[in-house]
Amino acid sequence: MRFRITIGLITAVFLSACAAMPPAAPPPAAAPHPLTILISIDGFRPDYLTPTDTPVMARLASQGALAPKGMRPSYPSITFPNHYTLVTGQRPDRNGIVSNTMEDPALPGVTFSMGNHAAVVDRRWWDEAEPLWVTAEVQGRKTATMFWPGSEADIHGVRPTHYAAFDQSMSSAARVDVLLDWIDDPAGPPAFATLYFDIVDTAGHRYGPGSDEVRASAAEVDAAIGHLLDGLKARGLEGEVNLVIVADHGMAAVPPDHTIVADAEDSGVVRMITGGASGGFALIPGQEARGEALLLKPHDHMTCWRKAEIPARLHYGKNPRVPAIVCMAEVGWYISNADMAARRKPSTRTTGAHGYDNQAPEMAALFLAVGPSVKPGARVTDMDNVDVYPLLAAMIGVRGKPGDGKLPPGVLK
Repeated sequence: MRFRITIGLITAVFLSACAAMPPAAPPPAAAPHPLTILISIDGFRPDYLTPTDTPVMARLASQGALAPKGMRPSYPSITFPNHYTLVTGQRPDRNGIVSNTMEDPALPGVTFSMGNHAAVVDRRWWDEAEPLWVTAEVQGRKTATMFWPGSEADIHGVRPTHYAAFDQSMSSAARVDVLLDWIDDPAGPPAFATLYFDIVDTAGHRYGPGSDEVRASAAEVDAAIGHLLDGLKARGLEGEVNLVIVADHGMAAVPPDHTIVADAEDSGVVRMITGGASGGFALIPGQEARGEALLLKPHDHMTCWRKAEIPARLHYGKNPRVPAIVCMAEVGWYISNADMAARRKPSTRTTGAHGYDNQAPEMAALFLAVGPSVKPGARVTDMDNVDVYPLLAAMIGVRGKPGDGKLPPGVLK
């Protein structure tokens, strides 16, 4: 504890002793950077934002900054790569999370997937980049991450001050309550926090974008964000917190039977590592020529490349974890192989998928920001998701790592 001492009460002897002591440090200044909360609504397209379905977010958008047509995700436009891009500022080819399912020559016999918990918490998959919570913790700022991909691993040997193991069954409101508890930490609130909602993406996959189920899930998340605002107000923080609300990608409708069986004409010569809107294939030793001939020829509704020949605009293909052959489906189609097609029950209704060309309008992702650091009424017309990282670093007041993005103009005051 520091004390202010009145000179008139100090004896000459005490003054002499103090003369040899260094001056007392001034009291700490108030934190110049407000709490910043990064909120991800998985699979939330910008056109889901409406005054009817999402009145809370619509109000926030009117008060702060908005990308009316959304921001471009990175390729492939899927969950884990883009969530890691948002918090590292590096595209998947650089940050190392090149797909939801991937293999690494340096980690033989292991397949990373969202369902492989041992891999998800293994820092070796994440250490190619440094997420913002690690950077902030190293620079003395406390952080809290609610279910953000990567936050369960000790990346670079560092964990957030607060984090939670992913539990999909936890309701949207309960996730907010955990975050509010972390803000109430007697040792002090975090400087940076994240919050993750997955129900909009789940509904989009099952029922397709624009469905009643997607609208209902968007409304539930909107209510949870309203619950967060109420919690901040109860803590005297109304208008004092930066909220950056984003999505990792959009969603496209996939009609029934729009499936491409990539190896239908010659099964057994390639091995599919991942399928969907974006496919990744390994070549079978001894069958390389047949495998390339099978995939690289012209296809209806699908284009494939050797990893070294992927178009430069996709910024993809240099990382060792990218498979030998990468295929991109036409929007509205789904890549499979003969084995998966035989086991998969044919859909009888339109569903949803993502992972397509990141420039496709259907893949655009929500971006809005509001708070004391944000210029009211700002509108962003051209934004990549790598631009979120420098914005967050500036809001938090940390020295960010070099990345692929730039500070979006006109958003900060």
